Amino acid sequence: MGLMATDGNLSPDGRHITFTSKDAQLAKVFCACLEIKKTIGKKSRGYESEKKYFVVSFSDRVFYDWMCSIGITPRKSKTIGSITMPSRYFFDFLRGCFDGDGTAYSYWDPRWRSSFCFYVGFVSASPPFLIWLRDEIESRIGVRGRITRADRVEQLRYSKYSAQTVFNTMYYKKNLPCLRRKLVKVQKILTIHKQHARVAKLARRTTLRW
Repeated sequence: MGLMATDGNLSPDGRHITFTSKDAQLAKVFCACLEIKKTIGKKSRGYESEKKYFVVSFSDRVFYDWMCSIGITPRKSKTIGSITMPSRYFFDFLRGCFDGDGTAYSYWDPRWRSSFCFYVGFVSASPPFLIWLRDEIESRIGVRGRITRADRVEQLRYSKYSAQTVFNTMYYKKNLPCLRRKLVKVQKILTIHKQHARVAKLARRTTLRW
C-alpha cells in the first residue's frame, strides 16, 4: 500500500488499478506483494516517445473499493491524507513510500572540516499526507522530521541520527520486499558515516593524549 500511495493510480472507472515505476525490479516487488501474475508492460509519459516506465495494470473491484476505504483514492496526488492500517504494518507501509517517492542523499559539508551530512526524505504533493507521516513516525520512534517546500512538492526530511533511526525501522530485518537500489544506497551512506565517526573518535582520543 505504500507503493500504491506513491506510484499507484486508481482509475475513475471504479475497478482498474495501475502501478508505474522507472524500476523494473520495483514492479516485480509490487506483483510479488499482491501475489498476482501479471505481465509487466512499458509506457511513456507526457510528450515523451521513449517507453521507459514499467507498468502493472489489473482490474479488481473489491480491492479497489477496499483501497478507497483506507484512504487511497483516485486523483490522490494532491489530496491524499492519513491512511487507515493496523499499527504493526506502518513501517512496511513507510518502506513502500520510500521506495516509491523517497529520497536519500549525502555530502561533505564544506563549512565544517570533515563533516559528513546525510538525509532520508519522503516527497509528496499533498502536505496533509506528509504531516500525517511525520506525526506517525514521531509517535512510534521519537524522531521528528522537517517538512520543506521543494519545487512543486513538499519534502519530509530526516538527518543523521533521525535518518538512521527511520531507515533501521523500515528495514527491521533482512530480505524484506523493497527496491534493492535504494537499500544499497542508504547502506553505503551509513557505512561512510560509521567509518567517519570511528576516525573522528580516534582523532579525539589522540588529541586528548597529547
